[in-house]
Amino acid sequence: MSIILGLTGGIASGKSTVSSMLKQKGYTVIDADLAARKVVEVGQPAYLAIVEEFGREILCKEDDTIDRAKLGTIIFHNEEMRKKLNGIVHPAVRGMMLSEKDDAINTGKQTIIMDIPLLYESDLTWMVDKTIVVYVDEDTQLSRLMKRNQFTKDEAASRISSQFPLKDKIGLADAVINNNGTIEESEQQLEKIINDWDLRP
Repeated sequence: MSIILGLTGGIASGKSTVSSMLKQKGYTVIDADLAARKVVEVGQPAYLAIVEEFGREILCKEDDTIDRAKLGTIIFHNEEMRKKLNGIVHPAVRGMMLSEKDDAINTGKQTIIMDIPLLYESDLTWMVDKTIVVYVDEDTQLSRLMKRNQFTKDEAASRISSQFPLKDKIGLADAVINNNGTIEESEQQLEKIINDWDLRP
């Protein structure tokens, strides 16, 4: 019987670092961000639906791929348009992830990790058996995001505030990795979860 884990965190919390550690340990990680890029590739059903809804003006001239910046400008200030886009993309992403999960189970994988940034915000906990939250305090999150994306303090704070606060996710999680310290400390916490839950790749 396979176990499905949901891995989540917040922007600049270090979730990708933990995800990489799991991959290095031989675990199957299914990445929502990667799936979101794949479903909007040229010719995919979600791509065709987006072009039909938003028009060919959102495409890059040279290769017909979706110009994320143009699309982002349209939906950023328009709640209705954003809902329309999410209504196309989200079901396609879920479908792809569930299909990849089934493939992994069929090849005998014991533990499958669903790497979903908005696991709680999008009410996707039904897709997983247990959840792990990668946590950092607000000051660390802010400084890491400013450094990583070259954001001003206001820009970084606005991105962070658009997400469910990390401290609130702790109460919803089955396990928490406190990523305020070193990478080695985070890895030790991950190892403990692997041992406690008896997780095999």
